[in-house]
Amino acid sequence: MLPDFRLEKFFTRWEFAARHHLTASDAESCRLGELLDDPQELMDLPLSYIPSEGGLELRQAIAATYDKIQVDQILTFCGAEEGLYCAMHCLLDRDCHAVVTYPNYQAMEELPIQLAGSVSGLALRPENDWEPDLDELRSLLRPNTRLVCVNFPNNPTGKVMTQRGWLELLNVLRERQIWLFSDEVYRGLERDPSHTLPQAADLYERALSLNVLSKAYGLPGLRLGWIACQDPQLMQRLLGFKLYLSICNSAPSEWLACRALTRGAQLLQRNRQLTRANLCLWDEFFAAREHLFEWKRPEGGCVAFPRYLGSEGVEAWCQAMLEQGGCLFLPASIYRSGLGQVPADRFRLGYGRKGLKEGLEALGRLV
Repeated sequence: MLPDFRLEKFFTRWEFAARHHLTASDAESCRLGELLDDPQELMDLPLSYIPSEGGLELRQAIAATYDKIQVDQILTFCGAEEGLYCAMHCLLDRDCHAVVTYPNYQAMEELPIQLAGSVSGLALRPENDWEPDLDELRSLLRPNTRLVCVNFPNNPTGKVMTQRGWLELLNVLRERQIWLFSDEVYRGLERDPSHTLPQAADLYERALSLNVLSKAYGLPGLRLGWIACQDPQLMQRLLGFKLYLSICNSAPSEWLACRALTRGAQLLQRNRQLTRANLCLWDEFFAAREHLFEWKRPEGGCVAFPRYLGSEGVEAWCQAMLEQGGCLFLPASIYRSGLGQVPADRFRLGYGRKGLKEGLEALGRLV
């Protein structure tokens, strides 16, 4: 039995009830009309079944976002969560060991804990600027280690691994032929484009690159994600597992996803500009309150994990901000891990959406 999904359960209660959603994990969305050249095309779309692996046009558009991945190395899913769920079930069993970075999105550790024989945590620590220690990774690996799971740009810290560290991590796994599950849903929102990491599936034949239109592209309502992988046998196993879940995606969602990806560069550029502007607002907010917060700009994505220094503690502070002013954050307890200790004085904020100035004005009055 899977435990409560803390983050999603919290959002079920508060995401649409709080006045100021200051912890959103996605970038600004767009309206349907912005994706359409001719609305009549959508009106004429048949509401029929589509290929389970994803329509050819969509997979071609996705493959174009990679350097080496081909159309038959793409499998689409109903959001990123379904892709993650299928991958963990296809890769893990009770005879194997897995390593997962933390703090993390809860599903990335809970599913391995449920499915693998044992799981070790690779800590991302603030004193190391959230960069994973690859010597520690080597020490965690065992003869039966089958899978390592990572997420960069990271949720919740906003960390982007160094290029050197990323390539070294891939080499460590390649030497031992260990699978890599790489959550890349925030790729494209790096502060410095030169720090954008190569996608794992392009570089390593036993890597799975997970992506989705929900985060960097800002289109969560399409519920459209995918996995890229060079291994044909694993891709067939993933497809077989998907057939017990969604079977296929929504035809309108796939059609709109194709249109979105043709505008992908513009959507990412718009959201990069917005995140840069919003980070300036957070910079000003924290600079005026250094006695209460420890703040360092994240390197990518649209979430960050600052430290709260107040005497009442971050849990009480987040609750007070929500109850007194409708300002929503995720306190550190949402990110607690069964794999190791997550700093208990942190909270997640978001900076990918419009309207942040109004929320910060309300928060400033409360603080």
